[in-house]
Amino acid sequence: MDYRTLLSGERKDPFAFCLRGALRIAEVPYRLGIGFRNRGFDKGKREIHRADVPVISIGNLTTGGTGKTPLVSYVARYLRSRDLRVAIISRGYGAEAGEDNDEAMELARSLPDVPHVQDSDRVEAARIAAEELETEVVIMDDGFQHRRLHRDLDIVVIDATNPFGYQHLLPRGLLREPIDSLSRADAIILSRADLVDDEARESIRRIVTKHATNSVWAEAVHAPQALLQWPHKERSLESIVGKKVALVSAIGNPDAFAATMKRCGAEVVGTKALPDHDRYSRETVVSLEAWLKSFEDPSIELICTHKDLVKLQTDRLAGHRVSALLIEIRFTSGESELREAINASLPIPD
Repeated sequence: MDYRTLLSGERKDPFAFCLRGALRIAEVPYRLGIGFRNRGFDKGKREIHRADVPVISIGNLTTGGTGKTPLVSYVARYLRSRDLRVAIISRGYGAEAGEDNDEAMELARSLPDVPHVQDSDRVEAARIAAEELETEVVIMDDGFQHRRLHRDLDIVVIDATNPFGYQHLLPRGLLREPIDSLSRADAIILSRADLVDDEARESIRRIVTKHATNSVWAEAVHAPQALLQWPHKERSLESIVGKKVALVSAIGNPDAFAATMKRCGAEVVGTKALPDHDRYSRETVVSLEAWLKSFEDPSIELICTHKDLVKLQTDRLAGHRVSALLIEIRFTSGESELREAINASLPIPD
């Protein structure tokens, strides 16, 4: 079952209706738990730890797929351009014991001079970054809900194609906490802003500003840059214009990935969406090979995300060429205001 068609209400059969009802009931204890936890931090009953260096948090209001990783890369590059030593810390969701997860592997390839510390205790991760790595600024990836660590700038990314997680908290929707939690955010970035029209963007902004009245507002697009074949070979996007491609992704928003590929001019002949952060086990790869063989056309190229390619680590699968679409974030508005907010969070002269 496609959980997005279930949560959105697109599926209207009796089973889906009953399941949504059950999920709605399960949403109640989740809401109570989140509310209890946030009130503890708001009232000072839960301790918030300060790092020895500034912390910039980049997070989501909803589960996965908002395009947060390109923004992490953007902020890290901006800080490095100011000759600051930067480290990224994260929980390491989906990682095998002692190994980096897919996001860390992707960031390591795009930011080779920025260390990444993964630890479920991000207070400890920040300590390691500051004391052992002599970091001057810490970027906390996926940190909006991790309130134990004080942040000097709180950035939240909202995906324009599904900004509020079907208006419900987990598990009935995709919201990790209520929309009014945006009042804690210092900056809101609307990602994939080009995939909705002006009216939709303005509607999202009106809802956000009801709660985040003093936050910086910026809009950005995920700009395709090139295709990457493992491990280092890049080629232009023009090479897939009018060509048949199959898509595989283990990300939170596979529909947005497919929409981007179509905008690049490719003819999408098949898609396979795997669970977010799928590890690409041997069984998964065998199933993927069988799927590719069913096309009976070896010229069809398999396109994945960079996050998928660092796990597949191959340039061919079942006789089909494999490439990843490289993306970077590009601001259409609010970039200068965001940079001003970043600069203001740093106790370092411009």
